Amino acid sequence: MPAAYLFDMDGLLLDTERLAIACFVDVLSDMGLPPAETEPFGLTLIGTAAPDARALLTGFLPAHISVDALEAAWTDAFDHALADGVPVKPGVADLLSDLSGQGAQMAVVTSTAGDRARHHLERADLLRHVAFVIGGDEVATPKPDPTPYLSAASRLGVDPTRAAAFEDSDRGIAAAVAAGCHAVQVPDLRPAGKPLPDLGQMVAATLPEAVGLAQLSAQRGRSS
Repeated sequence: MPAAYLFDMDGLLLDTERLAIACFVDVLSDMGLPPAETEPFGLTLIGTAAPDARALLTGFLPAHISVDALEAAWTDAFDHALADGVPVKPGVADLLSDLSGQGAQMAVVTSTAGDRARHHLERADLLRHVAFVIGGDEVATPKPDPTPYLSAASRLGVDPTRAAAFEDSDRGIAAAVAAGCHAVQVPDLRPAGKPLPDLGQMVAATLPEAVGLAQLSAQRGRSS
């Protein structure tokens, strides 16, 4: 078995990417930008930490819309969409409960700001299963740099090559592979027609399937 399980959050544990993109499109529609332009661009933001997202937005938005104004309206719309609960991906709650019951070491490694991520995971009743959360604002160099995963493995006291890492986004899986983890990508939302990166990662349709692949990979690694 892997020595630790490191999970991305949005689009992997939480089914929040669709809500985020829908809110992004709605807010910019109110500001006069057409969904045909904003939705494809919004998909390119998936997996980005705040500084990178702001840089991309600066290049995309017309001069009359500031990044600050968009981010404030987008955050308000997203928080309103989550008012009735934070959606969890199918099978995730049972999976984390089972792993926790087996004594597995787990952490969340996300590009979302740490405090916000912990709040969402608490509301989704998932935070209790993980040792800690590393947010995108809590590392010097966020994904696709491997630092977040290397930091998580270090905090858990495990070699990153013995840890399993799970991601939906291309930026995230690049970080996991670069860290040397047993890396599995579980694609969620992505730009139409964009192929998955060829980084040597495993690919699964669901997180439970991904965990099974990582466990087999770790077992083969020990026997080789």
